[in-house]
Amino acid sequence: MSIADNLLKYKSELDNTEAELIAVSKYQEPDAIMEAYNAGQRVFGENIVQELVDKQALLPQDIEWHLIGHLQTNKVKYIAPFIKLIHSVDSLKLLIEINKQALKNKRVIDCLLQIYIADEDTKFGLGFDEAIELLRSEEFATLKNVRIVGLMGIASNNAPEKQTLDEFTELKVLFDGIKVSFFRKDDYFKEVSMGMSGDYKLAIEAGSTMVRVGSSIFGKRKIKHYKTE
Repeated sequence: MSIADNLLKYKSELDNTEAELIAVSKYQEPDAIMEAYNAGQRVFGENIVQELVDKQALLPQDIEWHLIGHLQTNKVKYIAPFIKLIHSVDSLKLLIEINKQALKNKRVIDCLLQIYIADEDTKFGLGFDEAIELLRSEEFATLKNVRIVGLMGIASNNAPEKQTLDEFTELKVLFDGIKVSFFRKDDYFKEVSMGMSGDYKLAIEAGSTMVRVGSSIFGKRKIKHYKTE
């Protein structure tokens, strides 16, 4: 199937849900992204800052770029002028830097707190208590150029379906609690980014509002020359 056909399949599946499709274009050539763009997709997710910056300069300016991979503080300045949403905020230090660079660019940058929900040691993210501590902190209260609009989480790799669903459900429960405690009057706190190609249906069942799908749309990744952070 073509990229356009794959997109149509996912969009039809998501039509009657609350979830938005984030097309993960990591390691995909600009031509492949343009094929998705011409099929109507406007929201793309990237993992690597340099790759994202290069593509943003080449591709249509109405694309909404999301940074979904781990973000180092020294890389924030490169994406601050244009990034639509950062999914992977995993520390107050990073949030402070995003705020600093957003201020320089006279912007408010939307962010998700990345929450550690997996039963493994290879994922980034805040613990449940750490996320609440961050939101309660005096430092966070001073940050006027970032806006926390929700949470993101990545489930354990190759886990049984029940475990995956439990992990997603725990994230949604945390989201609901944080919404009541910290953002009760804020309509913008509404996103739960969870679910990828292999588990997006479980994520939607648990209440995902954003699913991140890459290889199932674009096929095998092709670009090899970008260095990881």
